[in-house]
Amino acid sequence: MRSLTPSVREKAIEIANSLLEQGGLDKQDVITTSISEARQWARRRFDDLDGMNHARQAFS
Repeated sequence: MRSLTPSVREKAIEIANSLLEQGGLDKQDVITTSISEARQWARRRFDDLDGMNHARQAFS
């Protein structure tokens, strides 16, 4: 997780904690899944922000 940006790392930890509470996965699966989902979250967030920037430019 050290290679993740602070916001993505924070989201991965949040997801990992949630997965651990649910149970059913071993720790390696929790880590892998949480990192993957956090990266997807970051991509969606970036795409949403990028789309908002394009919309603002259209109105300028």
